[in-house]
Amino acid sequence: SLNTVNFITRLSALCLGKSKLQCRHQSNRRPAVPLGSRILTDPSKVFEHNMWDHMQWSQEEEENARKKATENSLVKVQSEDQDKYEREAKILPEKRRQEFKTQKISLEHTKIISDNSFSLKSGMFEEGEKYWKKNYEGVSTAVQGFVYNKNQVKALTDNPQGKNCGEELGKVESFPGCDATYRILEVGCGAGNSVFPILKVLCNTPGTFLYCCDFASGAVELVKSHSSYNSAWCSAFVHDVCDDALPYPFPDEILDVILLVFVLSTIHPDRMQRVVNRLAKLLKPGGMLLFRDYGRYDTAQLRFKKGHCLSENFYVRGDGTRVYFFTKDEVWNMFNLAGLTEVQNLVDRRLQVNRKKKVKMQRVWIQSKFQKPLLSLHNPEETTKRHP
Repeated sequence: SLNTVNFITRLSALCLGKSKLQCRHQSNRRPAVPLGSRILTDPSKVFEHNMWDHMQWSQEEEENARKKATENSLVKVQSEDQDKYEREAKILPEKRRQEFKTQKISLEHTKIISDNSFSLKSGMFEEGEKYWKKNYEGVSTAVQGFVYNKNQVKALTDNPQGKNCGEELGKVESFPGCDATYRILEVGCGAGNSVFPILKVLCNTPGTFLYCCDFASGAVELVKSHSSYNSAWCSAFVHDVCDDALPYPFPDEILDVILLVFVLSTIHPDRMQRVVNRLAKLLKPGGMLLFRDYGRYDTAQLRFKKGHCLSENFYVRGDGTRVYFFTKDEVWNMFNLAGLTEVQNLVDRRLQVNRKKKVKMQRVWIQSKFQKPLLSLHNPEETTKRHP
């Protein structure tokens, strides 16, 4: 339905399309799916703004970036240290939580912190109420129009689990959000930087429900302690997406939207496919997964020194947190193998500028939307095909 499409579009624009970090030069032509509107047409004006959208790289720039990444990957982290970083992945966020408490950071006016040790959305959301008010304007109407028209819900999913849990879900024990008709899950919610702006819309929209999880119990505690948290329309829970045996607190195939933003890059590459496969099972037929993460040759990758590389394009930061840098094809392959179809999959190249220091930084992200087929029938032969 039109309302459904509008809601997905607006939600993805809120959670994927806006970035505080922007990038690079010389593109007079915008892509089919715009990610920003500040185009650098005159290189002499590069330091007039903090960021520029839709940058095009020359072959020379691409090759130089590849060489830098190859060079900083020559010395790998010792295997025993790699095991240590894997084991301590859950401990680090708890340490960060204590730092937050001692610094008395208020979650009532949350600032965006570029730190993935708490699964925070680095560079994803601008600070302040003005940003959210501007970008959420009109979303409530779209959500309400979707929720109140139950025929549209049925047309989108054709899935009995989308109905009231007292009907076809009667055999399943009651769970948080079981009466909702539209459900969203944010994976890696951190301290709630994106949870609460979304809740501002959902709390006034009957029939909607937000799940949010993080593997750091401290992060979940912070979300639950926020004054805007209400179990009537939100359920925050501790969950390790890498643990295949750990069940979610709700049945499969009930979610309309999953947000997977700057989370997959923190997971060991060998585990990524299983994580995506499991998340795909949670979506209703017709449900959408919204993805944004670091792209290959982002300036963060090129800045790593030798000895920080764990494996190809996978690094450990100084604080012990890890990060992987994706290509568009890698993302397509993972989600395609999980049975999802591409709606959007693009490279977001921008130029971030430090006007005071006259420094330019090339930023690269992958931004994607993948949908579960309505019939939920996946042809295994399709998984062998490469993205065109």
